[in-house]
Formats: sequence, structure tokens, C-alpha cells
Amino acid sequence: MATAASTYHEEHPGGITRWLFTTNHKDIGTLYLWLALIMFFVGGAMALIIRAELFQPGLQIVDPHFFNQMTTMHALIMVFGVVMPAFVGFANWQIPMMIGAPDMALPRMNNWSFWILPFAFTLLSSTLFMQGQGGAPSAGWTLYPPLTVQGGIGTDFAILSIHMLGISSVLGAINIIATILNMRAPGMTLMKMPLFVWTWLITAYLLLAVMPVLAGAVTMLLTDRHFGTSFFDAAGGGDPVLFQHVFWFFGHPEVYILILPAFGIASQIIPTFSRKPLFGNDSMVYATASIAFLSFLVWAHHMFTVGMPVGGMLFFMYATMLIAVPIGVKVFNWIATMWRGSMTFETPMLFAVAFVFLFTIGGLSGLMLAIVPADFQYHDTYFVVAHFHYALVSGSIFTIFAGAYYWLPKWTGHMYNETLGKWHFWLTVIAFNITFFPQHFLGLAGMPRRIPDYALQFTEFNQISTIGSFVLSAAQLLFLYIVVQTIRGGNKATTQVWEGAEGLEWTVPSPAPYHTFATPPKVS
Repeated sequence: MATAASTYHEEHPGGITRWLFTTNHKDIGTLYLWLALIMFFVGGAMALIIRAELFQPGLQIVDPHFFNQMTTMHALIMVFGVVMPAFVGFANWQIPMMIGAPDMALPRMNNWSFWILPFAFTLLSSTLFMQGQGGAPSAGWTLYPPLTVQGGIGTDFAILSIHMLGISSVLGAINIIATILNMRAPGMTLMKMPLFVWTWLITAYLLLAVMPVLAGAVTMLLTDRHFGTSFFDAAGGGDPVLFQHVFWFFGHPEVYILILPAFGIASQIIPTFSRKPLFGNDSMVYATASIAFLSFLVWAHHMFTVGMPVGGMLFFMYATMLIAVPIGVKVFNWIATMWRGSMTFETPMLFAVAFVFLFTIGGLSGLMLAIVPADFQYHDTYFVVAHFHYALVSGSIFTIFAGAYYWLPKWTGHMYNETLGKWHFWLTVIAFNITFFPQHFLGLAGMPRRIPDYALQFTEFNQISTIGSFVLSAAQLLFLYIVVQTIRGGNKATTQVWEGAEGLEWTVPSPAPYHTFATPPKVS
């Protein structure tokens, strides 16, 4: 019986059923990553429609209502369809290998948490074909009433889709917490865990805390729309600002759900290519926990213009400035890790260094937005658009690229093409800055967000931004080519892959076997 069981475990199931019914953490991680990549191109195409319309003033390509649908769908897909599934994909692939576990703690639930997602995104995308009934949601990704109370049937589909995405996130978070707390190899204490595992443990608790809040908010919207309640409908005595409070109580921790795993990836890559241990490992853990805690105390900084009392505005202003301290600790530690290290600049390191530099710019513009009287000027302008793209594209997307290049040899057993990787990096970074840096100036000059038309004086910066966006998109086709080329072949990767890489995942062969750590490794 023992031999039968062991040979069974070595076999790969074949065909489509392997992917439909798999409970293997590596397969499920792969599914998440491919879904994220597909949605990346879908969301990116929507961004190109937005930028093409804004190439010059006047209405060129799409009507204003469809333009608003594009801004809403682009944001929902990028947040829930790209960044979150990509990081969950990394978690599925890497966490069991990093802690010496044979698999995730709840493998069947793991399968379910993935397979909810394609149906949720099909439901959300189907709203684009409902133009007769009002089409896709067009109230912005924040789904503010009264627009969502009055919107067409697409809003109902979006609400159902968000419920499904939330269920998937909660199941994934429970699985990650159970795996990390119960399945670490003997000798791996909590403070010996790699930082990527730590950031995901904290992120999973954030998900458990805030996804039900979003579910509650959109359910109240649904009852306002169809069941005669007036939570947010001012016509019935409701308060639209209440929705903003509930939404941002979810929305601000969500921003850190999108960035903490990125911090974890950067904290794995920078020490490897600096040939040094991470500077201040324990302080990084405490800083991550502090960021997560403070993220619950700053939600109303998104709402300074709604007429809050001065005391409330002061509290949220100071709390927002306070959150810069643990983030500053992290940036300092990354720089201190690189300081006098024996650094080399392979593609993962290039993306990680670009992340540290550009994310810091996003953080500084965030501090500008934290100052109440200044925010009155910046609010709902392109300055905010520039700020959160510097935080989320250079923060999340760049680290997703860094992690993909870093672990791809371990996953596929082949080295990617380093020259093409560097081309992808430089094209992406230059085009990213051409796209989003001018938007700071547009915002400071007073150009509002979410408008398909604008005054003549904004033309040049918008044209620069649009050209940058098309180059940025084209560069991602190169990334797709590199990934497919690496999967199909290339130079064989060693077990270690990167000189200076430390951790249990670098002790298993490349490509990582279908089942790893049947016998738990000992961690000294």
C-alpha cells in the first residue's frame, strides 16, 4: 500500500480535469497567476480606451457614459482581478515551500476559492453587453450613491460579482492563516519565517476583517435599489456620506492588502541580490503589523471634503501622517540592506529597486494629500490619480513582475531571457513615468478625475500621458512573450537559482516537484 500511495503522489493528473479538480497548491497558484495575467490585459485595454479618449479635448471615441463605465471597470478589474489574485497566486506557490509544508492546510477549499473567480469576472464583464439596461456600472470603483442607487441592472451584477470575489478572498485568507500557523516545519518559529510569509499572514487577517464590511455596504446598496430601504438614498432620509464611511473603512485597509505582499516580495529579493541578510528583520515585522493596525484608523482621509467636523479632520490628518513612520522604517531598511552590499542588477532586482524609489514618490504625494487644507485643492483631481498609480502600479505591479522573474526559474526549471527581461524593465519604468508623472501637474492645475473632456490648457500633458500609456501597454506584451518562452524552454535552472538566495524553497529541485516536503525539513 505504501508504494502505491507514494507512486500515486508522484503522478501528475493530466488534461483539463487536472486544472478543474486540482488541490495541489502549485497548480492553484499557477491558475491564480494566469487569471491575473489575463485580467491584466483586459483591464489594460480599458485603460487604453480612457487614455485614447483623453488624447485631445472634445469627445472623440466613446460617449461620456461609456467612458465612466471604462473608469469603473478598469479599477474594479485591476484591484480585484489583477493585484489580489496575483498575490494569492504567489502565496499559494511560495508559502508552503517557504515554511516546509507539503501543501496548503485546506486544499479542497483552496480549489473552490480559485474557481469562484472566473465566474465572478464573467458576471462583471457581462455588464458591458447590457447597454440597453444601462450597461456596466459607471459610478467609479467606489460605487458611491446616489449613482449606484439609480444605476441600471449592471450595478446589480457588479454587486453580486463583488460578493463572490469577497467569498473567494475570505476563503483564501482562512486557508493562508491555517497553513502558516499550523504547518511550519519543525524549528521554524514565527520570527524565523521569511518576510513574504509574515506579510501574507498579516494581509490575511486584514482580508478577514474588511471583506465582510464591503459585503455589508454593497448589500445595503442592493436593498436600497430593490427592497425599499433608505440607508444611502437621501430621498428617503438616508445618508450618502454613511456609504462613504462604510466603504472607506473597507477601502483603506484594502490599499494595504494590495501593498503588504509587495513589501514581502521586495524583502525577499533585495537581500538576495545585495548578498546580505535583510537589515532589521524584526523591525520589518513590527512595521508591517503597525501599518495593518493604523490602516483601520485613517479611512476618512478620503472624505475631507464632505463636511466633517474640524476635530474629525484633525484626527484623520494626524493618523494618516503617523502611518508614514512604519512605511519609512521599511524604506530605510531596504536601503540599508543594499548599502555596501555586493549588489548585482538582474531583472528581479531592477524591479525591486524601481519599486522602492517610485513607491516612495507615491508615499510623499500621499503625505501631501493627508494635509486637510491642501487636500481641499487636490481632491478628485488628477493629482490623486497620479498618487495612487505611483502607489499601486510601482508598488504592486512592479513587485509582481519582480516576483515573477525571481521565482519563474524555480517554477519552470528554465532561466528566462535576461536581455529581454531588462528590455521589459526599462520600457516599463520609462513609460510608467511618462504616463503618470505629468498627471501630478494636471491635478495641481485643477483637472478633475473621471471626465472624458477637458479645457484646452490641459492638452499637452494629456497627450504625453496617453503616448506613455500605449508604450507601457506594448511593453507588457514583451512580458507575456518572456513568460511563455521560459515555460517552453531555456537554460536549465539550478536548485539554488540565485547566488545569495536563502530559504527552504531554494533547497528543492528546479522545477519544483509536484509534491514537496512529504517529510518536513528541519530548520536550524
